Amino acid sequence: MRTRLISVGERMPAWVSEGFAEYAKRLSRELPIELTEIPLGNRGKSRDPVKAKADEGSAVLATLGSDIHVVALDGRGKPWSSEQLAENLATWRMQARDLAILIGGPDGHAAEVMARANQTWSLGPLTLPHMIVRLIVIEQLYRASTILAGHPYHRA
Repeated sequence: MRTRLISVGERMPAWVSEGFAEYAKRLSRELPIELTEIPLGNRGKSRDPVKAKADEGSAVLATLGSDIHVVALDGRGKPWSSEQLAENLATWRMQARDLAILIGGPDGHAAEVMARANQTWSLGPLTLPHMIVRLIVIEQLYRASTILAGHPYHRA
């Protein structure tokens, strides 16, 4: 199973890149993960944020294959505990399909992206900076893989 984290936004601070790289290294055998960064749509005084969101959505959809399981992060999605994420991960592995987890831009996902998603996942009611969301998602994927492997990392 090929796993991809597709995130709108580029040029993360070094501490985000380093943290992501650390968890990606830890996951390299159990769940190899690839990060795809999508440029932010043009925003500003004379720019249309709806068009920016649509441009981001088109770019995200262009990276997806037809037989890939898509999980979109969205505040209206379903919150999962670490154990529930582990159950989902086990199911995704059994489906033998590639997996894409999508992190939207500052205005969220375009409607077309949400329509393409097989599942929506909420990290809770907090508003989080997208750079931190990357770290939370990859850490939770690592935690879920250790739960499935019976590793003592997760001590709930």
